[in-house]
Amino acid sequence: MAERSVNKAILVGRLGGDAETRYTQGGTPVSRFSLAMNRQWRDSERQVHEETDWIYVVLWKNENLAAYLTKGAKLYVEGRIQTRSYDDNEGVKRYVTEVVADNIVLLGGNGKASENGANREDKSRSRRGQSNKPANGRGDIEFRREQQGLQDDDVPF
Repeated sequence: MAERSVNKAILVGRLGGDAETRYTQGGTPVSRFSLAMNRQWRDSERQVHEETDWIYVVLWKNENLAAYLTKGAKLYVEGRIQTRSYDDNEGVKRYVTEVVADNIVLLGGNGKASENGANREDKSRSRRGQSNKPANGRGDIEFRREQQGLQDDDVPF
């Protein structure tokens, strides 16, 4: 019997840019995006240091979700780590390590909220007489979570 192993990644971070969705020759949607995770630590002299790790994430078969995956959005991602190789234009073999997502949960806004709680997009829409609030009067994030069947209890922490 073969020895069992585990390949599981759990990440919480912010999107570094809008997700890009492409389609395979067979028509299967593939979304790709980068996720930034910050960490802070103190050295022996009590100086605070901060570091950002960037991880590439691949999401298969969820074309409608890419519209919500915009720069700055906070995400919970669950999946497996995969390393693949390809030949670049000069014939050099390149390696890419990425997380193939099984589960993604939108955790909140895009991190660009101003002092009064409204982001710039909301302000510009309100100036033009538009609103991003649905007819039920709730905010955009709550409405998206409801559409996806998500609740606060779905977040594992």
